[in-house]
Amino acid sequence: MRILNKSVGIAAILASALVSLGAPRAAAQTGSISGQILDVNGKPWAELTVQATSDQGAKQTAKTDNDGKYSIPSLRPGIYTVTITGFPPPNDKQPAYDFAKVKVGGGEDAKADANFKEIMAKQGAAAQEQMKNQEEAKAKFEGMKAHFNAGNALLEQEKAAKAELQKAPADQRDAAKQKLADLADQAAKEYKAAQESAGEKESNLHLLWAKLAEAYDTAGRNDEAVQAYQQAIAAKPEVPGYYNNLGNVLAREGKIDEAKAAYTKSAELDPTNAATAWRNFGISLYNAGRLKEAVEPLKKATELDPKSAQAWYLLGAALVGAMETKKEGDKLVFVIQPGTVEAYQKAVELDANGPYGTQAKQGLEALQQMAPGIDTKVNMKKKKS
Repeated sequence: MRILNKSVGIAAILASALVSLGAPRAAAQTGSISGQILDVNGKPWAELTVQATSDQGAKQTAKTDNDGKYSIPSLRPGIYTVTITGFPPPNDKQPAYDFAKVKVGGGEDAKADANFKEIMAKQGAAAQEQMKNQEEAKAKFEGMKAHFNAGNALLEQEKAAKAELQKAPADQRDAAKQKLADLADQAAKEYKAAQESAGEKESNLHLLWAKLAEAYDTAGRNDEAVQAYQQAIAAKPEVPGYYNNLGNVLAREGKIDEAKAAYTKSAELDPTNAATAWRNFGISLYNAGRLKEAVEPLKKATELDPKSAQAWYLLGAALVGAMETKKEGDKLVFVIQPGTVEAYQKAVELDANGPYGTQAKQGLEALQQMAPGIDTKVNMKKKKS
């Protein structure tokens, strides 16, 4: 009998081991899960988030398409729980729902369908009522969304019509006014229809009131705009912009104390933009010809935002409007308010060649004519090259 050489035998075994270690391993085949989800009416349910969770805790998601179909690929073989983890609005607050448990094999596509019409039939009247309410909420949401979008489109047309009215020649103004009024009516109708579709508990009700107010505001229907802005504030009192917009309308109506209260609230809620609120108050008063009353809010605006050329120019113009006269002998002398020249000079420094700087220069020239010898020179800082 021939004895195997020990060293040769060990070498052969090691060589065999090396070959087996060096050979590439075959990649494990993955599988997938796919299916279709139908709603309580038996129709495809789109935009659902479907999640597959393995028995090891690994998770993978997909969304259903317009046909309610989904597919989750590249899954390791194993047992998976299939769950709807996300519903589209208005059912987005619904908890996750497990609807299948399937085995996934390598190279296989496991099926996991769900028909909520059948599920509800099995679960009884209470569940059916719940899903029915969800479907009604979904229908209301879609109706609200459609009316809201239609209102927004009409509001943009209304704004364009307002711009056209401001440029229209005298013989075309009546027609332009009517166009603006008609568009405002149409936009308001859509926003009101959106409110009716939404219901009293809709979380976005404040936005519908605000857009309705904007439609009235654009058309110059002040009383209706005030009421709508107040409704928006009642629905969501923490939005600073609603108080600012309400202040604009109230100031335009000459309700200065109420406007001031609205702007003050806006500034308190949003301190970083407080300068804007006070500047808007000043502009509203300025446009209403109430120049003396515009001085205080414009001073606040320039203190909070000293880089606003607009605020400095308006402050200078408001101070000119607040100017008084006194008699010296037979002469009537203008008493220039403190800070008037400085306000104009600041506007020129910040906006030398712009509209506010140009108007401020004209204001300084007018002051020179009123009070010869007054120093109206502007200390222009040289820009660093």
